[in-house]
Amino acid sequence: MNLKKIFFISLLSSVPFTAMANMSVKMHFVHKDGTGDNIGKIIITESPEGLVFTPKLKGLAAGLHGFHVHQNPDCGAKMSDGKMVAGEAAGGHFDPENAEHHGTPWGDGHKGDLPALYVDREGKASHPVLAPKLTLSDLKGHSLMIHAGGDNYSDKPEELGGGGDRVACGVMQ
Repeated sequence: MNLKKIFFISLLSSVPFTAMANMSVKMHFVHKDGTGDNIGKIIITESPEGLVFTPKLKGLAAGLHGFHVHQNPDCGAKMSDGKMVAGEAAGGHFDPENAEHHGTPWGDGHKGDLPALYVDREGKASHPVLAPKLTLSDLKGHSLMIHAGGDNYSDKPEELGGGGDRVACGVMQ
């Protein structure tokens, strides 16, 4: 096991003892007509190392999913290129520092770039991820988005990590 993995595992195991505050975000499927069924929640905990996003979700496709903070506090559909697009009202990735490129959660890309979300074979997501660049105060008035497909944390070979459609969203208040 490499040192990064050991550090990450030990960091997550210490979170309950160092947690300072938290937020709960209800997540819903999104479709071209708006928001759909509730799929659970994501608990966001502030720690000295950054934010820990702990999903308690069900009903998603198995595998890795792109996971991001988006600019607008709206999960609705919106017109894009002449058609309604699910979750488009959330806008782009949260980028207050105008990085203007997708990157790793610990790198110099969008501030809203999060680690990929893992969903097991039963459609459940429960593994926490760490976002070291964010604080709870960054999140209010934005949305949390889950995309179909994974995320390569780059704009190449495809923009925004190559993730697919927006499949689930929650507004952070």
